[in-house]
Parts: sequence; C-alpha cells; structure tokens
Amino acid sequence: MQITDFLSKKAIVTDIKSTKKEDVIKELVDALISAGDIEKRCRNKLIESLMSREALGSTAIGQGIAIPHAKSDCVEKLIAAFGLSKKGVDFDSLDGEKGVDFDSLDGEPAYIFFLLVAPQDSAGPHLKALARISRLLKDKYFRDALRSCSEDKAVIKIITQEDEKKV
Repeated sequence: MQITDFLSKKAIVTDIKSTKKEDVIKELVDALISAGDIEKRCRNKLIESLMSREALGSTAIGQGIAIPHAKSDCVEKLIAAFGLSKKGVDFDSLDGEKGVDFDSLDGEPAYIFFLLVAPQDSAGPHLKALARISRLLKDKYFRDALRSCSEDKAVIKIITQEDEKKV
C-alpha cells in the first residue's frame, strides 16, 4: 500500500493556521470537503468521530507528527488529508484544559499531520495505512523534506518519491 493510493491530492494544506487540536482537525476535514472527497453534510459528524478517537488516546506519535484518524460511514473508501504547520501545534495545554491540544508522546509540537478517514467496516486497510504512514515518517530526512514544502505539488512529489522507494 502506498500513501498516494489514499492521499487526496486536493486536500493538502501546506500552511495550517490553527493552533489547537480540534481546529487543525476542522481545517483538514474542510480540505477534504473542498476537494470533494467528503460531503459537507458530514462535516460535524466526522469531526465528532475524530475528536472521540482523540479522547481515547492522542494520535500524536512524537517527532513532530500527528495522525488523527477515525472510521466513518461518511466515506466509502480510505481517504487522507495532509497538513503542515509552520509554527507547530503545541501539544501541552497552556490553560490546563485536557484534550485541547495534541498530547504528544514526546511533548513536542506537531508540524506534520495526516488525517485519515476510513469506512466503518475497513479495519485492514485502515491499519495498513496507519502503519505505512508511521513507517515512512520514522525517516528524519523524509520528515524534514515534508516540513520544508511550501506548496502542495512539492508535498505530492516527495511522498510519491518515498512511496516508490519503500514499497
């Protein structure tokens, strides 16, 4: 499985404006809606599913990466949005409110986001996609290359090159 198999090429945000977990999720869900991958009427339901998943445990895996994900009947196939925050999204809540920020495993801000939405009944592809994204993002060179991107075409090029290397 390759990331380009499920990444929506029209749902790439190279300059995320949000600074809080829920707002980042909303921004990426909105990108999927704008791309035509998710119907607008599903927006709130999907955000609720993603936030419920976050409540179970953070999807921030450390090293500046977060992979918010959920299953939903709003999609018929696995789909992902990509986001990049130049400033980083702080994982440690400043106001003490639990669940406001990503609670990263290493306490560092997140810069790279893959938001993944899978059909309700697709355990296999969902887990394979999470594993694939995690495996590629372990490579510091790949992370740094993604973080340096300022346009969606560059993101797609880097991900495509990496997909071709590590099949």
